[in-house]
Amino acid sequence: MSLSEQLPVKTVVNRVIPKNAFDSYTNTKQKKQMVDLIERIRWTNKLSLETINLSGKEITEIQLFEIELRKKESVSDLLKVMDKAIPYHVIFQLHYADESLISTSKKHTHPGDEDTAVIDWTFSTDWFDNKDDNYALKLERNLDYIFLDFCKQLSGRNDKAKSINDLIVFETKIGELTRSITKLNTGISSCKQFNKKVELNTELNKKREQLNLLIFKNTTESTKQ
Repeated sequence: MSLSEQLPVKTVVNRVIPKNAFDSYTNTKQKKQMVDLIERIRWTNKLSLETINLSGKEITEIQLFEIELRKKESVSDLLKVMDKAIPYHVIFQLHYADESLISTSKKHTHPGDEDTAVIDWTFSTDWFDNKDDNYALKLERNLDYIFLDFCKQLSGRNDKAKSINDLIVFETKIGELTRSITKLNTGISSCKQFNKKVELNTELNKKREQLNLLIFKNTTESTKQ
């Protein structure tokens, strides 16, 4: 069951958004990608005080967009364009054949241009079979909680974060350590000097230990809550 099918009738918008609505935010290459890769953009639902009787401090509205693709190719750059053009937080559901991908971003208004949003962090799934769709929007507490809980689902972690900013800090640390490990592995593979290879291996083990400790600590503290 898709996200839109789980939500109350009062949240339904069901409006097709013309692809050229984003023309002022796209370059020539992106305009072509809009035509070649995207079949249809549909604004399906709106979560707000008016539709679910829940408000939020940081998150005032959550919009749901469903995008039907013509090809199973990455449209992450196009999602960024749409996200920057829309002042509210958006959950994108991409569909191709029997598969889906979900993406959303934490963002804030550009200080010099209230019509443009600045993306702080993007949470995204891999492609998954529609029959394995277990993602859900829990309409509880407030919009801040709803968005944070959903981002935790997309991250795939049992995270202790009490705010979306805490979650982003944690994901940033994970990303930095993961990239360092990948870089060290590459360096070790190409290194010809024994002493240098030993040095890189020592650093690699330190980074792996830091990553494992960070994930373990986060998981155990989450379990205690």
